[in-house]
Amino acid sequence: MTNAVASAGLDPITLGDLLRVAGSPGFDRWQDQIRRTGGCSDPIHLTGWTIRKDKTTGETLHRYTTADEPGGRLRVACGNRRASRCPACAWTYAGDTYHLIRAGLAGDDRRDVPATVRDHPRVFATLTAPSFGPVHNRPDRGACRCGARHAPDSPELGTALDPATYDYAGAVLFNNYAGQLWQRFSNRLRREIAARAGITQRELKECARLSYGKVAEFQKRGAVHFHAVIRIDGPDGPDAPPPSWATVDLLADAIRAAAAHSYTSVSAPAAADQPARTFRWGTQLDVRPVKAFGDGSDITEQAVASYVAKYATKAAENTGTLDRRVGELSELERHGVPGHARRLIAACKALDPLYPDRRLWAWAHMLGFRGHFSSKSRRYSTTLGALRQARADYRAAQEHAALGLDDREPDTVLVLTDWQYAGHGHTPGESALAATIARDLQLNRETAREELAALRQEGQQAHE
Repeated sequence: MTNAVASAGLDPITLGDLLRVAGSPGFDRWQDQIRRTGGCSDPIHLTGWTIRKDKTTGETLHRYTTADEPGGRLRVACGNRRASRCPACAWTYAGDTYHLIRAGLAGDDRRDVPATVRDHPRVFATLTAPSFGPVHNRPDRGACRCGARHAPDSPELGTALDPATYDYAGAVLFNNYAGQLWQRFSNRLRREIAARAGITQRELKECARLSYGKVAEFQKRGAVHFHAVIRIDGPDGPDAPPPSWATVDLLADAIRAAAAHSYTSVSAPAAADQPARTFRWGTQLDVRPVKAFGDGSDITEQAVASYVAKYATKAAENTGTLDRRVGELSELERHGVPGHARRLIAACKALDPLYPDRRLWAWAHMLGFRGHFSSKSRRYSTTLGALRQARADYRAAQEHAALGLDDREPDTVLVLTDWQYAGHGHTPGESALAATIARDLQLNRETAREELAALRQEGQQAHE
C-alpha cells in the first residue's frame, strides 16, 4: 500500500475495503490490470476467453481466460472523455486531440499530413456568444459593474448582475442552436473567401479547400463559444499547396466578414410567451495567425493544440452544473448546483414543451447545448479513430512479442474469442487504490516531460 493511500483521510468503510483488496491473493494482478487502464476510475469488466491457433497445424499457440483473473474478470478502460468522470481516460483523449490538432498545424508523416502544411494560411479563431444581460466580471481596468473587484476564483464571476432581467431563455436557446450557427458560419466563410479571391464558389472548390478543427468551451456565464483552427489548403487537402492568393490576412478578413454577415444567423420561432429570436455571434471575435516556431507570440502550434486538447475533455461543469442528465429539478439543490446554473437548467425545463424538437430538457445538464464538443472537417488531419487504432496496433505488437508470436505472419494465426460484459466500476477501496495508481502514473509522466524538456534545452544551448 502506498504512503499516499495510507495517509489519506478515508472513511472506515472505504479503509476496510481497501485493506481487503490489498490483502487479497490476486492484488498484484489487480494492480497490473488497473495500471494498464491508466488508473481508470470506472473500468469496464469483461468475462471470456481468447485462443490463438496455427491455421495450418491447428496447434494452440496461446490460450487466455478471465477465469484466472481477480474476481474472474478483465478490467479495461472506460474511455470516457470527461475529466469530471474519469481523469485517466480523459488524459488519453486529450492527448489524442492534441496530436490531431497539432498534426493539422505542423504536419506528421506517421499520419499522412505533410510538414508543408505549416506554409498554409492558418489562424486560431474564437467565436463567442452575444450578451444575454450584464454579469459579474473582472475588467482589465477598474472594478465590476457591481462595484467590487472580484478575485479570479470568485463564485460571483459569470453570474447575472440582475437575475430578474437576465435572458436565461435566450441563453439556453443560443446554446441549443450553436451547432447550426457554426454550420452557417462555415458555409458563409467559403463565400467570403471566394469573393476576396475574385472567383465563384464552384471555382473555389477547384483550387482550394477550407479545413478546420474546433472545440466548444463554456464560459462562466454558461454560454458556449467555439475555438477553431481554420486553414486554407489546395483542392486535395493538406497534401496540396494553397493558391497564391490565399494569405493569412485574406483568411482573417473573411472570417470577420462571415461572422458579422446577416446570413450567419439562426432563428428560434416564437412559442407561447417566448418571442421569436435570431441568434448571431457576439461582438467579441478573436482571430490570430498561428506561428510555426513562435516569435514571442503565445499563439504557437503547440500552444493552440494544448488549448484545444484541454477543453476537449470538459463540458459545462465549470459553470457548476452536473456532468450527467438531470432527473428532477430538486436534484440541483441537493448537489449544490449554484443559482445561475440552476436558473439556466430551469429555463431548459420550462422551454422543453414549447420547443419539443430541440430536446432542451434532455440536454439541460449541458445548459441546452447538444452539439459536438470537438469536431473537424474531413481533411483537416488524421482522425481520433486512426489514433486509437495505432495505439491498439502498438499494444497488439507488444503482446505478440511477449507471447513469442512476433515472428509469425498475422494471416497464419487464427484468433477465436468470446467476450461478455460483466459490469463496471470499483468498490470503495478499489476506487481509492485506482486513484493512487492514476496519480503515480501522472507524476511519472510529468517527471519524464520535465526531463525531456531539460534535455532539449541543454541541446539547444549546446547548439548555440
